[in-house]
Amino acid sequence: MATEIIVPTLGESVTEATVAKWFKAEGDAVAVDEPILELETDKVTLEVNASTAGTLSEISAKEGDNVEVGALLGLIGEGGAAPAKKPEAATPAAPAEKEKPAEAVPAATTIEGDDKDKLSPAVRKLVDENNLDASQIKGTGKDGRLTKGDVLLFMKDGGAAAAPAAALAAKPAAPSAPRADDSREERVKMTRLRKRIAERLKEAQNTAAMLTTFNEIDMTNVMAARKNFQADFEKRHGCRLGFMSFFVKACIVALQELPAVNGEIDGDELIYKNYYDIGVAVGTEQGLVVPVLRDADKKSFADVEKGITELGLKARDGKLGMDELTGGTFTITNGGVYGSLMSTPILNPPQSGILGMHKIDRRPMAVGDSIEIRPMMYVALSYDHRIIDGREAVTFLVRVKECIENPERILLAV
Repeated sequence: MATEIIVPTLGESVTEATVAKWFKAEGDAVAVDEPILELETDKVTLEVNASTAGTLSEISAKEGDNVEVGALLGLIGEGGAAPAKKPEAATPAAPAEKEKPAEAVPAATTIEGDDKDKLSPAVRKLVDENNLDASQIKGTGKDGRLTKGDVLLFMKDGGAAAAPAAALAAKPAAPSAPRADDSREERVKMTRLRKRIAERLKEAQNTAAMLTTFNEIDMTNVMAARKNFQADFEKRHGCRLGFMSFFVKACIVALQELPAVNGEIDGDELIYKNYYDIGVAVGTEQGLVVPVLRDADKKSFADVEKGITELGLKARDGKLGMDELTGGTFTITNGGVYGSLMSTPILNPPQSGILGMHKIDRRPMAVGDSIEIRPMMYVALSYDHRIIDGREAVTFLVRVKECIENPERILLAV
């Protein structure tokens, strides 16, 4: 009896994923708990393991297909390989790609009669609830299928008539026309994570009254502290002492004094949070993710460093869970690791503040009546002006500056 491979629960509010990669081909043997494919959601990638040993007898969802929770991905049979289907799976992708442009336009423009039954449950519900005619909506999914985005765009445009929809449907054929220097270009479909990043960044710009304020920090004392205690710290705690733990602790001091920076807007209400879950932005090959360090105010410097290191490694390996990416109250991003001297970070909705760190640059500074070369860092606070006033934003950044320039303030709470 064949065992079904289905899309597992993906996390709160996540109902759909994309089949990113199959590790096995039809006819391959699989072992219990062996990874057989990878799914990509808006936030993370996750592996689906075999629940039983056997042979991958059927692949129902191909790479690039969008699938919903509970959907069938494939079948694991008890016996040998499936020789009839394996040649099809091994067929080179290039010839198939050449035929796609000719089929794309008809498939994208026709959703009639019984074809409505082929809509995904989420799309069908959206169509039915709004009394829409699915045949009038252009599908941009695989084989011309409708996606939720297609329906929402159709509704946003006021439910355009069939003629305009047909005109729009013809547009995708344009890129297939000959282009100059085509051989030097490469088209790559955006990953689900990259699309989600783009959506959230645009959402922040469209929704928040975003403003950025700047300051600069003399890193002399915190660098001296690291140098003096690095060896003992690493020997005792088994991790290196970095700058990030100092900034996390400094931000918590400032957040406790200025609660609006740790709050958010929900409709016509302001939410002030008496806990401090700090998001730390991590750049990966797939895109920027922001894992969350829970209850950072209750953690020691060593626990903060260990937590950040662990989350960073999991982010780069694509092993972050959904619970590790949601619920942050404030975010810190460090563009300095890439050499950035100054930037204006974008808010991470629904949060109201984000601190941008930058590279340390040795510059001549006036110290008393003399000029000295000091290691300086520009810092930036982007904030939502709807909830945070300019006075609060500037005070927050000054408080962070004071704590970093005199780290003992963090320990003494002064």
